[in-house]
Amino acid sequence: MVTGRFSHRVYIAYSTLYCLGTLLSMQISFVGFQPVQSSEHMAALGVFGLCQIHAFVDYLRSRLTYEHFEVLFQAVVSLCSLISLAVGAVLTVTGKISPWTGRFYSLLDPSYAKNNIPIIASVSEHQPTSWSSFYFDLQFLVFMFPVGLYYCFSKLTDANIFIILYGVTSIYFAGVMVRLMLVLAPVMCILSGIGVSSILTTYCKQLDSTQHDKKAKRFDSNYFKKNEVSYGFIIVMSFFLTVYMIHCTWVTSEAYSSPSIVLSARSHDGSRIIFDDFREAYYWLRHNTPEDAKVMSWWDYGYQITAMANRSILVDNNTWNNTHISRVGQAMASSEEKAYEIMRELDVNYVLVIFGGLTGYSSDDINKFLWMVRIGGSTERGKHIKENDYYTSSGEFRIDREGSPVLLNCLMYKMCYYRFGSVYTEAGKPPGYDRVRNAEIGNKDFELDVLEEAYTTEHWLVRIYKVKDLPNRGV
Repeated sequence: MVTGRFSHRVYIAYSTLYCLGTLLSMQISFVGFQPVQSSEHMAALGVFGLCQIHAFVDYLRSRLTYEHFEVLFQAVVSLCSLISLAVGAVLTVTGKISPWTGRFYSLLDPSYAKNNIPIIASVSEHQPTSWSSFYFDLQFLVFMFPVGLYYCFSKLTDANIFIILYGVTSIYFAGVMVRLMLVLAPVMCILSGIGVSSILTTYCKQLDSTQHDKKAKRFDSNYFKKNEVSYGFIIVMSFFLTVYMIHCTWVTSEAYSSPSIVLSARSHDGSRIIFDDFREAYYWLRHNTPEDAKVMSWWDYGYQITAMANRSILVDNNTWNNTHISRVGQAMASSEEKAYEIMRELDVNYVLVIFGGLTGYSSDDINKFLWMVRIGGSTERGKHIKENDYYTSSGEFRIDREGSPVLLNCLMYKMCYYRFGSVYTEAGKPPGYDRVRNAEIGNKDFELDVLEEAYTTEHWLVRIYKVKDLPNRGV
């Protein structure tokens, strides 16, 4: 509409896609009426309404004189604008249309989540996409994407303008959040396909396989050079496409075909080692704890515990309750005494942590701990938790003897490193050597006061602690 290219074809295409797409998405129970109630979807609904108005105005223009049309047009535009503003304001005030979420603000301002809602910034899929991720996921398409854009700009049709807008906006949003690589992938394939097709078409035209032109071109000194260059470009393009196909197969098998709940690694001789500690821990929870037991863990493992251990958890991957997650973060970042008060407040029976210091698993809770501190201190009840207290005087996050005393005595540190000080992890290293942080832990000799170790898996990946009951009488 802005470029003056609105037509009946565009009207039919968008109206059909919007109606069918919205109705089909609403069949998913989790989605429900969000496509017509959340602010993020109002832009699409507004464009749908503008299409109807534009089509109606075009119909009136064809039926009325110019003078009558101008009067009616001004009246219709004014009336529709007032009605839209009034309805939108009423629905927003009454809560029928939810406000923009933090994720949406983060797309417009990448620093918004980090400064205001750390729970959003803590999610790995909400992190900005690195250049290595672009190349790892897209490889050859990264270089063909601008080529496809060039050919689309050279021939501006309605379809090409749509692809250009889709490509430019997608690559921006994919750069803000790595999860939006899924949105970028289709248009990357389309534009790269246009680029490859245009290049091959250009150079294939230089090849002359017919016999009737050979005699005429025999006297052209550049004929054989053009053929050689064309063959060269076709061979090079075929080579890159073959390498891309091999790369995609390898990435699919190695990076995107391994379940996160069963980990694998390669030994020195190249054989595969399986770490099945997650299922082992969830099986233990399912068969050795009361059915009404409540488990406190970081939100990353909420869905897994609910589904596989069949136990109630405090926070899960939905992350809709920022205050509740902040309370869990406060417990993890506090001393045992303060954490015990929070756990009693939340009626916690068991606490589960992930620890990779023995196996070298880097996505454990110690590496996520600073996010727990930030999220814990982001609410009013956690104002006493300061991130700087967990750093050394030189501003480092260390788990060895140089580490901050606040860190070395917090609940998370003690749960992860309980009894670890006597464990040898590598030859030539002292006991208590953390293979992820590459350091000997600074607090080895301690006992737990408010927790007792309930279960530790084979490779120490999952550690479960039971919250002690209150003493019947004072000591």
